[in-house]
Amino acid sequence: MTDRQLHLNVNALPAGAHPAAWRSPGGNPRAWIDIGHYQRVAREAERGLLDAVFLADGLLLRGNVATGPSFALDPVVLVAAMAVATERIGFIATVSTTFHTPYHIARVFSSLDHASGGRVGWNVVTTRDPGAAENHGLTDLPTRAERYARAAETVEVANRLWDSWEDGAFVGDPQTRVFARTDRIHRVDHRGAYHAVRGPLQLPRSPQGRPVLVQAGGSDTGRDLAARYADAVFSPQHLLGSAQAYYADIKSRARAHGRDPDTIRVLPGLNPIVGSTEAEARRRQRELNELVDDDQLLAGFAARFGFDPADLHLDRPFPAGLLRATGDTYGSQGFDDAARALLSADGLTLREIIHQGVIAHRVVVGAPEQIADTIEEWFVQRGADGFNLQCDVYPGGLTDFVDHVVPELQRRGLFRKEYTGTTLRDHLGLARPASSYPAGWVR
Repeated sequence: MTDRQLHLNVNALPAGAHPAAWRSPGGNPRAWIDIGHYQRVAREAERGLLDAVFLADGLLLRGNVATGPSFALDPVVLVAAMAVATERIGFIATVSTTFHTPYHIARVFSSLDHASGGRVGWNVVTTRDPGAAENHGLTDLPTRAERYARAAETVEVANRLWDSWEDGAFVGDPQTRVFARTDRIHRVDHRGAYHAVRGPLQLPRSPQGRPVLVQAGGSDTGRDLAARYADAVFSPQHLLGSAQAYYADIKSRARAHGRDPDTIRVLPGLNPIVGSTEAEARRRQRELNELVDDDQLLAGFAARFGFDPADLHLDRPFPAGLLRATGDTYGSQGFDDAARALLSADGLTLREIIHQGVIAHRVVVGAPEQIADTIEEWFVQRGADGFNLQCDVYPGGLTDFVDHVVPELQRRGLFRKEYTGTTLRDHLGLARPASSYPAGWVR
């Protein structure tokens, strides 16, 4: 039993986290363009009392679409569709600061927060795909340092826009004929290195004050951005020791920025494969793995890390000498660092390493009690405040988690038995932020 409460989101990847999800008996080949599919996932997540549905994104047709789906539907559209199909669960949508302006972002997320009754968060990303730059009129991506500098300015301005209406600025009183208090609405008049924004926003403060901010900080600059602004941090972690180090670093950086470290949630990715027994879960994983051709498996791994497939063999240990330096313009340092830790493990074949989640997030396979054990261990040992779940196949994998793992976590006193609030901030145990303008402020 612990006073802390676990936080769980589900990352609604199109058909599922497993590359063969769309081909599996429970899979949906049309999931990536099916609004109804996402609504079903959201309702399952709400039935399980999860904090939020997380929506990743890509701004180009990524990977080999001949062998599986890519990101397709805009996450902002998906949030709007899922919000009307649910009542309490939150939603986190990914929008890039490299290709969108602060005013556009602030207006979109304030609109979603009003429309959903305060259930929305923004996953702040800088985008690392050079093809995305070409889709947005650029010949190449800005450097990592420039992208993060732009992101910091974008978040700062968005926060000011969300606060540009004081609490109480909107009146809407037919009797007094006062619709809004213009003395409580403020221009931001921002002029910075990347943006010039007059303001104010067209909308009053939303139910949460400001939408929840989520960030996936892996590099030094990414971690610092997360520690300065984020309410929750999504990170790839494969080993408890490195997860604990990351957790402590984020909390320490938050403290250095004058924040209470207990107001930032660290949520590593977790890919659970659930069976009634461990043998059943491993059989489920094996059957999914067998749907992926060896050439596809090897090609996907090689493309992810920039290796030549000819240098690799699935049933031999990974040649550690091939590991390249992390932190280039196009790489994800968070994914690279997590993967390097697992790739360096002794005695594992490349096939075993891939099936443990080295291409993405940690994979755990077992009975409900075993899945709950590893969640509890990481939570109690301060490797995580919760997890961003990525189920193998949707909605079936999520249904198994909700039906069998959630009750076990509840039995252990780790997870809620009912929603006690109505907003995403309530679910995360976070207070509504005060306006930048105190009551009675005079220009």
